[in-house]
Amino acid sequence: MTLSPLNIALWAINLEPPLKSLADWIEITSHRMEQAKEQGANLLLMPEYVSEQWMSFAPAGIAPDEEIPWMATQAADAIDQLKGLAKTHEMGLLAGTFPVAIDTKDEASDSPVNDNSGFYNRAHLFLPDGRYITQDKLCLTPSEQDPQAWCLTPGSKVKVFNWQGLRIAILICLDVEMPALSSLIADHDIDLILVPSMTSKLAGYNRVFGCAKARAIELQAAIAAVGPIGATRFLGKKRQNQTSAAAVYIPCEESLGHIGVATEISPTDTTVGQGPLIVAKDVPFAEIRRLRNGKAEVWPGAWDADHIFVEEE
Repeated sequence: MTLSPLNIALWAINLEPPLKSLADWIEITSHRMEQAKEQGANLLLMPEYVSEQWMSFAPAGIAPDEEIPWMATQAADAIDQLKGLAKTHEMGLLAGTFPVAIDTKDEASDSPVNDNSGFYNRAHLFLPDGRYITQDKLCLTPSEQDPQAWCLTPGSKVKVFNWQGLRIAILICLDVEMPALSSLIADHDIDLILVPSMTSKLAGYNRVFGCAKARAIELQAAIAAVGPIGATRFLGKKRQNQTSAAAVYIPCEESLGHIGVATEISPTDTTVGQGPLIVAKDVPFAEIRRLRNGKAEVWPGAWDADHIFVEEE
């Protein structure tokens, strides 16, 4: 099967520039899509919790436990406008993640509402063919389960979909750190995993991106990961600073250049402009698929571990 070329743009968005409104954010995103398209990109990947930047125009006096519900009130308008951007620019847009309220009457809801949390941390992918694909974060951090602040509900399924001849999935930040999830999707012939993330410390960046590179080896797939930098300003004051970067990892194989990196930028604390934008061109999906189908030098997924067990003495 001949695969269509796919060039992936990754935007490590700088959260620091204040926004006047959601329309301001949409305009900046559209401009970034235009820049990515000019560099040959078919897809733009944005980080987790891009909605953190929306806090720069949030109502004064909003409490920590009101932030997620307020962000979710902006979601419907954001989704409608982002759909239009994908068609206008004729490219895919994974607009990072932002929270959405759980519709308890919706049979498609991934999982029941837990305690007082009624929101998913949801990734939003808009494709130029009109499709709108979502993925809810499966593994929540402690800060995402705090009843006094950000309190969300985890999703319960990984969606695998097809685009440009590729089989694609989305794992959000901590999700990519879970080997169990890698094992679950190992037999689904995945070509590409998109990983929007947010990490405030260098340790968090290394966990997410180190595990993303491991997933490329385990799954014999390409893994595209990106996180934000800088700190949002709320009522003139800086919030928590974010430290991250952007990379596309591929299997460590001789025919792919040995090192397992298609493109990568180092973590940065710089807050100049809108944040760095890089493009991974001509990601070698055909060769990755060939390797996955029995031609890799060593591929853990090719071995059946059912006969292995742990014995304690």
